[in-house]
Amino acid sequence: MKENIHQTNQIIGGMVAGENLYHAENLKAALERQDSAFTKAIEQIDKVRDFVGSPEHILGNNQTKHGEIAEQVEVGIRNARDYLRQQTPNATFDGVGRTAPEDYLIDDVQVQSKFINGINKNLDHVLEHMRKYENFGRDGSYYHIPEDYHETIKKVLSGESVEGLTDRTVHKIQQNVQEIEKLSGKSFDNVVKPSNSQYSEVQQGKIHDTLDSHEQELSGENKQIKENIRTDAQPNLGDMAQVAAKGALIGGGIRLAFKLYEKYKQGKNPFLGDYTVEDWKELGIDTAKGATIGGITATSIYALTNYAGLSAPFAASFVSASQSIASLVKSFNSGEISFEQFTEMSQLVCIESAAVGLASALGQAVIPIPVLGAILGTIAGRIAINFTKKYFAEKSESLKNRMENTTTNALLR
Repeated sequence: MKENIHQTNQIIGGMVAGENLYHAENLKAALERQDSAFTKAIEQIDKVRDFVGSPEHILGNNQTKHGEIAEQVEVGIRNARDYLRQQTPNATFDGVGRTAPEDYLIDDVQVQSKFINGINKNLDHVLEHMRKYENFGRDGSYYHIPEDYHETIKKVLSGESVEGLTDRTVHKIQQNVQEIEKLSGKSFDNVVKPSNSQYSEVQQGKIHDTLDSHEQELSGENKQIKENIRTDAQPNLGDMAQVAAKGALIGGGIRLAFKLYEKYKQGKNPFLGDYTVEDWKELGIDTAKGATIGGITATSIYALTNYAGLSAPFAASFVSASQSIASLVKSFNSGEISFEQFTEMSQLVCIESAAVGLASALGQAVIPIPVLGAILGTIAGRIAINFTKKYFAEKSESLKNRMENTTTNALLR
């Protein structure tokens, strides 16, 4: 069974390489999707820039053009954020006339935008619109007002003192809110909601700075999203557990296949009832051992490839060499072999592991299918090793002396 440790480990290494490649490709695809999402988000900002870049086409005079600018910013920024987060855009002007009761739709709900200079004037325009359109504000449709206006109104309603507001202004705000709730039969928050913009941000002299600021926010959020994608793609215990389970399946399966073949050479066929109870126990124990070792091997290779930067073939070779030397240590401690034998055999198993690892790496390079390349490369390596094993044994002493001389020279430098 020891004869097959390299093949088994290289097959498991090929499986780990496949898993790593799968995760790497998923990471690359996820980052590319996010790059595309960011591009679409910036396109929404550019649409608003194009709109405000032609003020002659904007409704109203120089003092009122900001009203339609606010509408474009609201839809554009909402959709930009949705695109960036890879969500379906929820705001649109489609199907809405420029003089319709609503200015745009959000989640298929009608929204009227009111950007009037002064909080109470803004609320007066909301009330005027509600009286003109008897269903608006009652059927799920609602109004958008400047974000800073809405914040001030909420402070007034909660009894907070707001600097710059007279008692008369505060009383008028309270009256307007009560009237809105009376006409709609709903709470103020259900009828009047804050937009994405403050009143000053959508003025013609400020709008370009506002759009630049939104673009910077989108860029910052995009960087954070990509960093989160990379973080989520990092090696983790969950992936390691999955790899271990697959390694256990491979190790147990290979051990089972070899054990069945071994019994077959002894003239026993399980399908003909040739197995005794002891045979089945031996088969089960061997398979369980193979599964356990396979799981540990897969975990080790996963760690070496993801945390130590080794390629899968050489990580598998490292694990094979470690397992072989551990077995030799056990034999040395039990007195089965001498220290001299331990040294020579350790050198040989390391050479063999390296040779199989190199062959497996070449196999995967020629055949870029992780498991298949590993299997064929390992078989080629094993054939080469079997032909040269005698040579390795004959040169063992020479190799040992060379290694000792190299180590001594390194220490003297």
